Amino acid sequence: MITVPFARTVALVALAALGLLPALAQATTPKPPQVERLVLLMRHGVRAPLDGEVPPATRTGQPWPHWNAPAEQVTPHGAAALRALARADRRWFAAAGLVAAKGCPDPAALRLWTNSSPRTIASGEAYAAGFAPGCGVTVSHKPEGANDPIFEPLGAYPAAFDAKRAVDSILRYTGSAEALTRRHAKGLTLLKQVLACPAAPCSPVEPSSVRASEDGHGIDLKGPIRAASGTAQVLMLQYLEGMPLAQVGWGRATPARLEALGAVHGALFDVFSRPPYMAAFQMAPTVDRITQDLTAVTAPKIDMLIGHDTNVAALAAVLGVPVKAPGFATNDPSPGGGIAIALIRAPNGRQAVRLWYRSQSATDMRAARDRTVWAPLRLAGCDEGIEHRCPLPQFLKRLETATAPARG
Repeated sequence: MITVPFARTVALVALAALGLLPALAQATTPKPPQVERLVLLMRHGVRAPLDGEVPPATRTGQPWPHWNAPAEQVTPHGAAALRALARADRRWFAAAGLVAAKGCPDPAALRLWTNSSPRTIASGEAYAAGFAPGCGVTVSHKPEGANDPIFEPLGAYPAAFDAKRAVDSILRYTGSAEALTRRHAKGLTLLKQVLACPAAPCSPVEPSSVRASEDGHGIDLKGPIRAASGTAQVLMLQYLEGMPLAQVGWGRATPARLEALGAVHGALFDVFSRPPYMAAFQMAPTVDRITQDLTAVTAPKIDMLIGHDTNVAALAAVLGVPVKAPGFATNDPSPGGGIAIALIRAPNGRQAVRLWYRSQSATDMRAARDRTVWAPLRLAGCDEGIEHRCPLPQFLKRLETATAPARG
């Protein structure tokens, strides 16, 4: 691990974003501050494709490669990458004063809470094994398959959700489903080149539209973005899984192309996670948990929440910050990547919050290396000093305001 002063690391991360120092930036991590508490909302690890993630009507020039895991589940390599991620986190947390560097952590200091799906539970178990090998760290969750509003709030059918207002918010945010498709025309064309199907179109053709679902509890998106988003994600997962490059997109999906295609995958969140009304409902129960983590006397020092890319995208929207992991498109949450919210003491002695997007690079995830990047996040209008602090009362008020539409 290469360590450099915090200010210089920020500069390196900025240069990396411009493509000037990608290799060095991936190997650097800011020196942790002293932290009182930390909550980290992260996506699960690398998994096999979801059933239907590549629409059945999608055509390719060659068969898709075989996966060494059941559909939708974390792969053995994905678990190894999560264990590596946890080892790197353990070093950062120890340097921040949250846990001891070695040994079994105090059960009251660390809480791992996952969604109730098998892939999130498996992700929590792999993370626990890497964080504290042999310690049997508890991974908590609701019964498998039960709805957990922290991660799937619309699945709890909140009474206040108004699908018409949701669609209106989506249309204002995107311009229209057709406009969203036009903005990603280059990515959709690139996807066709990678698929190399015998005759166009490669992906199912359907007019772009966004409307309330028939039951009134959700949103239905149709069109090229809906059809292509999952396909783009599967191609990236092939690379992260460590498949030979000749198999990743049949040898046509280079790392640079995969990063570009990530924008097509991330476009899905412009409908389901980022419009203000959608973000409010996707985040209200999670914001309640975060608020409790930062204020309750009985809260643990570290609360790890392991869910999905939709959760990370929605929290980023509520906070008004971008997320970017090396090798991934901006606002395309990476497997294992997450937003860290740290409670610290400002120089005036008052409690404040600092934010990071913590991730592995795509190349480190592919190799299951225990290196992470902690990219500082700045809250517009609440950004004090070189540490980008936000006073705790202001931070909590922002969360409350952003999720107000979901509170009746």
